[in-house]
Amino acid sequence: MMPLLRVEDVHKAFGNQQVLKGVTLNVEKGQTKVIIGPSGGGKSTLLRCINLLIVPDSGRIFLDDEEITGRHLNISHIRSQIGFVFQHYNLFMHLTALENVKLGLVKVRKFGEQEAQSRALNALEEVGIHKDIARHYPAQLSGGQQQRVGIARAVAMEPKIILLDEPTSALDPELIGEVLKVMEDLADSGATMLTVTHEIGFATKAADEIVFLADGIVSEEGPPNELLLNPKKERTREFLASMHELNSGLREGTNN
Repeated sequence: MMPLLRVEDVHKAFGNQQVLKGVTLNVEKGQTKVIIGPSGGGKSTLLRCINLLIVPDSGRIFLDDEEITGRHLNISHIRSQIGFVFQHYNLFMHLTALENVKLGLVKVRKFGEQEAQSRALNALEEVGIHKDIARHYPAQLSGGQQQRVGIARAVAMEPKIILLDEPTSALDPELIGEVLKVMEDLADSGATMLTVTHEIGFATKAADEIVFLADGIVSEEGPPNELLLNPKKERTREFLASMHELNSGLREGTNN
């Protein structure tokens, strides 16, 4: 059985900077795969290539055994099958939370007003945004609530896979937990997810596999208990040690 998502030898450069240097990875249906690695290693660029927000220079990407990097494809149709949760929410500030979620259902999926409304409310309820809050505008919501609306917007489209690009990195520390809980619930529900995150706790708890992406290549990958506890590559060990020191420092600062 073919993986739901196949990324084959993808390269991407911006000017003279080679960001992706031949990335290959697979995501199985129902799998939660987490990408970790240092800043500038190509993680966000990879997600944007998969969603065709950026066109790879070379290599191929397949979704459900259809090449989505081929020519003459309907990009809007492809993106409707790939949910994307951005780091900085990317909500329309002049629309309510409910309207933000409904928009894709009406414009892309062509649902009628009543069905779009029902699906949007259900998606918002799934992420803990109840009817009264759904009528609020983004400026009236906390960062955690805005990001949960962003997740609901992706989920409502019933995509084949959801890409999450560091969804907690713009949040205040006390709001991170509520978003991670939604992500864990999605993983438990069997959603297919590819997530870039520095939240090692989430990766340990929810990931089926972890990918370490550094310097534009997949250095190693494996189950959390193997990659996090017994990494094979020195570069992975160095990164995990720095993450451990950072998290220890944050805990000490919080306790002081």
